Amino acid sequence: MMKHLFFTVLLLFTSVPLSHSQIKSNLELIDIFNMEYVSDPQISPDGSKIVYVRNFKDVMTDRNLSNLWIVNFDGSNNRPLTTGNHNDLYPRWSHDGEKLIFKSNKADEKMKVYMMWVDTKESVPLTNTTEVPNDITWSYDDKTLAFNMFVPKKHVSIVKMPDKPEGAKWNTPPIYIDDIRYRGDGQGYLKSGNVQLFTLPIEGGTPRQLTFTNFNHSGPIWSKDNTILYFSANYHKPEEIEPLDGEIHQITINDGTIKPLTKRYGPDYHPVLSPDGTKIAYLGFDDTYQGYQIVNLHVMNIDGTDSELISKDFDRDIQNISWRNDGKGLYFQYDDKGDTKLAYITLAGKVSIITENLGGLTLGRPYNAASYTSSNSNKFAYTLGGTNHPADLGVADSKSSKRLTALNNDLFSYRNLGNVEEIWWESSFDQRKIQGWIVTPPDFDSTKKYPLILEIHGGPFASYGSVYSAEIQAFAAAGYVVLYSNPRGSTGYGQEFGNLIHHDYPNHDYDDLMSGVDAVIKKGFVDAENLFVTGGSGGGVLTAWIVGKTDRFKAAVVAKPVINWYSFVLYADHIQYFSKYWFAKKPWEDPESYLKRSPLSYVGNITTPTMLLTGEQDFRTPIAESEQFFAALKLENVETAMVRIPDASHGIANKPSNLIAKIASILAWFEKYKKKE
Repeated sequence: MMKHLFFTVLLLFTSVPLSHSQIKSNLELIDIFNMEYVSDPQISPDGSKIVYVRNFKDVMTDRNLSNLWIVNFDGSNNRPLTTGNHNDLYPRWSHDGEKLIFKSNKADEKMKVYMMWVDTKESVPLTNTTEVPNDITWSYDDKTLAFNMFVPKKHVSIVKMPDKPEGAKWNTPPIYIDDIRYRGDGQGYLKSGNVQLFTLPIEGGTPRQLTFTNFNHSGPIWSKDNTILYFSANYHKPEEIEPLDGEIHQITINDGTIKPLTKRYGPDYHPVLSPDGTKIAYLGFDDTYQGYQIVNLHVMNIDGTDSELISKDFDRDIQNISWRNDGKGLYFQYDDKGDTKLAYITLAGKVSIITENLGGLTLGRPYNAASYTSSNSNKFAYTLGGTNHPADLGVADSKSSKRLTALNNDLFSYRNLGNVEEIWWESSFDQRKIQGWIVTPPDFDSTKKYPLILEIHGGPFASYGSVYSAEIQAFAAAGYVVLYSNPRGSTGYGQEFGNLIHHDYPNHDYDDLMSGVDAVIKKGFVDAENLFVTGGSGGGVLTAWIVGKTDRFKAAVVAKPVINWYSFVLYADHIQYFSKYWFAKKPWEDPESYLKRSPLSYVGNITTPTMLLTGEQDFRTPIAESEQFFAALKLENVETAMVRIPDASHGIANKPSNLIAKIASILAWFEKYKKKE
């Protein structure tokens, strides 16, 4: 099931005398199929056990798979709750700690909700719906579940075709679209319908639909007496073009009465009920149309009165909130200078750190991504990150933290990894401090000269950090020094730093990146005549921008980019968002601003051999962006190539072989132009 290749290697060495240690070698691309990681750790209400998702891959079917495992808080008795080559995920404890619900496609590849008795591991399916329930929560008496689920509705077309003769074979009827959001990345062309709220008794049966609106509903949580659900929804009509202005609402389960609890302009979401049931904590911000806006923590009474901003003096995004058992404050996670931290905030706004180094949930590139849960005993389970391993399971209490798993020790026992070192430098534009990380090849020798890859993150409002990346390690294994960093616009450095690129992207982030390259070259082990650059999404934008500004790089790979903002804002999968928040005006109202910030406008300057790489089903930065740039480079007689990943969305790495294909393509292009020794 897991680690097929590892066991093959193990068998090959069974005849080797124990006195001979195994020879270690560099990572190979096929090793990606052997990498595992922990996600969604759920600590039991009493803090004694953790159920977590163990993610693995199947080399024969090219699938990402997962099972549920359970372990005691002290690390003992680590064992599987489920097994098999399918996907078990989303475990959630009942309040009494005796049962779990989880989702699984173990039966006929159909995703269902199951309930398991933890003591016997006996499980039963609770749903058999055509759509998949999400945001599932237990009632406080553990008798009922609440969740949201997509409900299709018939989309009426004004195009009326005549009846075809019996036996005639006509083309598929025309598709009539009048919704502003008609396709989604990773979803394809969207069916008509909305996400509605439901309840379901744990005995199973038919879910009861509670909402019947033309809007989407998320995050249902229960009142203490199990008579009300609190949820978030944006009740603006599509034509109002208000993609973020959602509110917290309540719905009375008996009669379906809906009442708004918040009313400010901006998104309010992720409601969490206090332990005594009298207050609701939630996340959001006052929308000022900036590209990056800090997510704040608020607390209000359950009737919506006396809302208070708790985190007003905390200049970082609040994520994943949960109440402490005494109701005097909340736990949360946040990204800070490349590290994800677990912290506690009092209702007066005082913040204290509980533990650090959360992360490891993005296997491909080194993004900050993590999760944790807390117990009634103020113990925690979290995904533990690190530059030398994907996410493992960590636990913490008020005194200490501990690593419980090492899922990839078998693989890394015979593979060498590149060393990761943090670096800071000053931007040549305004001397701001910029953070980055240098990754050196295994068996690195500082007296030698190495080729350098500058790898740039997407977003652009996102961040890299001190976490493992299969892609970065593959570059190092191929003999490259790699620099990845957080230029201006990155998150985790405060709102002012993030908005340095507001209506000015790309621009001076270029200076930040070039200063980083110069700082690494000054260390003496990089060949300044052997530089390469790549990045995906927002990093693809910057890579295309860079080759239009300088010829210092031997070759570039522009992955899933935007190269023409005018076209992008009109056919990306969030039409109502990008022109409103990333630009001051619509493209026809101010075409000059769109063209000025488009890499396509500088294609006449490019001499660097440039490859384009995008998924053919990418609806975030559609492949037509890459096709435009490819055509322009061809017309300018610049050496170029285009790699199209079949059936891949913006998240190219959603299939293991796609991640391998991306890395192999980048390395092939760079090897083609690398200066030979």
